[in-house]
Amino acid sequence: MRTLTTTAVISPDHRLTVEVPADIPSGARQVVIVLEDAAVTSNKSAHLELPPPHSVAPADPACTYRREDLYGDDGR
Repeated sequence: MRTLTTTAVISPDHRLTVEVPADIPSGARQVVIVLEDAAVTSNKSAHLELPPPHSVAPADPACTYRREDLYGDDGR
């Protein structure tokens, strides 16, 4: 099974035309069609908008994060 992402054309007479890669053999196939609400205008992917980074201060040098400091003498 392969997943193809391509652009399809729907004509005024409500016929769907899809172009598939040449390495797919001809014959009957089961397909799944997902129609997006907006029309596809280009094949360029949208840029990911990231939030600004958090301001991070250096760790407190007095913190050692040793097991004994975190759990105590009994290991819990």
